[in-house]
Amino acid sequence: MYVSVCKHCFKVFRSVAPRGFCDDCKEEDMTEFDRIEEYLKKYPNSNALQIAESLEIDVYNIIKYMEEGRLIISQGRFDRLED
Repeated sequence: MYVSVCKHCFKVFRSVAPRGFCDDCKEEDMTEFDRIEEYLKKYPNSNALQIAESLEIDVYNIIKYMEEGRLIISQGRFDRLED
């Protein structure tokens, strides 16, 4: 049995294997990541700030996903927004 501290809410919890998130935060994290994934399917050339503003989430969460390797930076093309 492992004792861990949640990276998100800093709650101490027990788990069978070492984990970074408690069950509550893991569910919240997966929901947020799914929303980002759906947004990127619709708008594939978006940057972190555009995603954060559109989905009303913290831009640092998007950066965290990139640092964890869950999101990758691709060299896409620039699309001009319509006026």
